[in-house]
Parts: sequence; structure tokens; C-alpha cells
Amino acid sequence: MKSAKNIDYIRLHAEKIRKDSRHFAQQKMLIDSQIQASRSFFQRKFSGKDFNTEARKHLKGIGLL
Repeated sequence: MKSAKNIDYIRLHAEKIRKDSRHFAQQKMLIDSQIQASRSFFQRKFSGKDFNTEARKHLKGIGLL
């Protein structure tokens, strides 16, 4: 197998999704699951506090904001 660049993998993935929509459904399910897990994490971590302020402090603390 010849070496492929990142864009080749992106193109391959896009073509797979276009040919078989089940791949898209799997990706959507994975993303939805990650969003739900993040939402649950933040709600547990900052319950009873000012959610927006505490979440921003946390995200800044880990370098994501």
C-alpha cells in the first residue's frame, strides 16, 4: 500500500460516507454520545455553582479557551 497524506484519508472517508450512509449514521451517533458525555460531566462537576463561569474557568485552566 502506498503512503497517503491526511487529505487522502479525508477524501477516502468522504467517499465512503457518500457511498454508504451508514457510515454517516455511525459518526453522528459517536458525536452525539460525546456531546452527551461532556454535558453530563460538566453538569455533575459544576452543579450548584454558576455553571457558565465555572465551566469557562475549567476550560481556560486546561488550555481550551
